[in-house]
Amino acid sequence: MANKNQKKANLLDHHSIKHILDESVSEIVTSRGYVEDFRTSNIRLLIGIIIIVIALVAQFYKKKFPENRDFLIACIVLYIVFNGLLQLITYTKEKNAIMFTYPPHGSYTSTGLVVSSKLPRFSDDYTLSIASADPKSISAGKPVQFTKSVTQWFTKDGVLVEGLFWKDVEALINDYAGEPKKNK
Repeated sequence: MANKNQKKANLLDHHSIKHILDESVSEIVTSRGYVEDFRTSNIRLLIGIIIIVIALVAQFYKKKFPENRDFLIACIVLYIVFNGLLQLITYTKEKNAIMFTYPPHGSYTSTGLVVSSKLPRFSDDYTLSIASADPKSISAGKPVQFTKSVTQWFTKDGVLVEGLFWKDVEALINDYAGEPKKNK
């Protein structure tokens, strides 16, 4: 029964490790009362759909090549513009973000969180950052982060020791929220 709920990663693949950790961070943040904000993801999906429609229209347009030259050029320009817009959103808004949240229900703050992570290639140092979704807001907290080796959270078989990881992430969330640390 316990084996079903275990999160196991391939320790030789840093993408697998980062995916498991990021997935767990999302679970922890939502368990603390934060609701995920999907607006940026939805905008990216909408732009992706527009890009696909442009490509399909260009591909299956009724006229053949010499006659539809101007139409194809317009489709190519639109394709490039929307792809550039998609890259701009990824570069400026998302960066390394795992998730964006709304503020917790009943909270005094008016801003949600941006939770982001990094796990550089050929490194075992996982960096988790929590910042305000609106850093210019008066209720924005000071950004916090920690960097730890992933070897502290995984067994030699690649199983995530969730209790240890949850404790570290919850301590970071408490640090961002300004809550005092619990002594055990």
